[in-house]
Amino acid sequence: MKRLLYILTLSIALAVGSVSVSTYAVPRVEQASSDETTVIGGKGTIAMVAGENDATFNIYSITGQLIKSVRVNAGTKVTIDMPKGFYIIKCAGKWSRKVVVK
Repeated sequence: MKRLLYILTLSIALAVGSVSVSTYAVPRVEQASSDETTVIGGKGTIAMVAGENDATFNIYSITGQLIKSVRVNAGTKVTIDMPKGFYIIKCAGKWSRKVVVK
């Protein structure tokens, strides 16, 4: 049953879309032009963008363990590196996204 649940979760994560990310590093902060809070994947990085208000992003492993919590100031984008794997990113009180790190 656990294996079936694991396979189903991985299938859903892959169906949602893949995002590339790689090893822990110091976050890079820059100005953002988006009015919307979002997460953007790229090769070896994941960028978290805060809209008009400050935002807190929580990164969880596929097993539900909190890996990292990142606070992003309003109007900025923070880019971090992560190791390969499957992650769930939650923007506190707003939304959650599934991310595949290649």
